[in-house]
Amino acid sequence: MRVVIATSNAHKVREIESALDFPGWEFKTLREAGLSSDPVEDSDTFLGNARIKAAAAREAARAAGIECAVLADDSGLEVDALGGAPGVFSSRYAGADGDDAANNAKLLRELEGVDDALRTARFVCTLVFLDEAGAETVARGTIEGRIAHAEAGEGGFGYDPLFVPDCFGGALTLAQVSQQEKNSVSHRGNALRQLKALLS
Repeated sequence: MRVVIATSNAHKVREIESALDFPGWEFKTLREAGLSSDPVEDSDTFLGNARIKAAAAREAARAAGIECAVLADDSGLEVDALGGAPGVFSSRYAGADGDDAANNAKLLRELEGVDDALRTARFVCTLVFLDEAGAETVARGTIEGRIAHAEAGEGGFGYDPLFVPDCFGGALTLAQVSQQEKNSVSHRGNALRQLKALLS
């Protein structure tokens, strides 16, 4: 089965291919499939935005005469001391022109002076899979942790250098562990394992 992934993020594609290793499944990004889709993600929930991206990608594929399944995700960071922010605005927390460095810098500013005990947070990932007939399967994964006071680690991307997951004893950020270790505990990894079980 051909599956079009509604993303251009190479990190996501590798993780998805590794997790959904069904025999005969072929994964392509929108670009690799020769499709263009850039819908307005105006929902206030991860599920809503994932559905918007999945529906737009499916429509683009159908318009091009491509029979395929579609997989979309929306994910982000929820910080309890900030009322769940940045949430669905995680990728553009520092503004539309911001990048990972700007987003991380803003997060540290917002949490300046906040004690460790109150710096709890989680990564959330919601996946929406539409099969070739358009039937929907939804999966959600999280990883709990806290926000460090400074960036640490060279790996990962996004907020990984600031996020200290509970599962590594609170000693390492997600940017300080291997990709394999990260995949085994990450929000997207957890969502993908749930999706695989549901699709199986």
